[in-house]
Amino acid sequence: MEQSAKIIQFPTRPGVLPEAEPENAPAPLMREVVGTVLRKRRLEQQRTLKEVAADAAMSTQYLSEVERGRKEVSSELLATISAALGLRMVELSRQIHTSFQRSVGSSYDAKLLAA
Repeated sequence: MEQSAKIIQFPTRPGVLPEAEPENAPAPLMREVVGTVLRKRRLEQQRTLKEVAADAAMSTQYLSEVERGRKEVSSELLATISAALGLRMVELSRQIHTSFQRSVGSSYDAKLLAA
């Protein structure tokens, strides 16, 4: 009798199933998108967490948690991190908006406006 292995995937966040259709998937958390945008910018500059954290006057561990979407960052700290990366807040906002659109599609704006 032949047995096949069954792979079980667990969701990364409660309520988010890996096989969910993109249009039905919940919008990503703001802290996750912010972290992704900040990390992308840092890596584009080929800088280490330690370098950026020093410029932002914060611990490397805290900056790492922000980049991984584990910490909600205040607007003051967000401005400090952005400045350390040479990123204006308006540009950061644009990149966050673009990331949201890619994650959930163009229907996100319509849902946001309807709310």
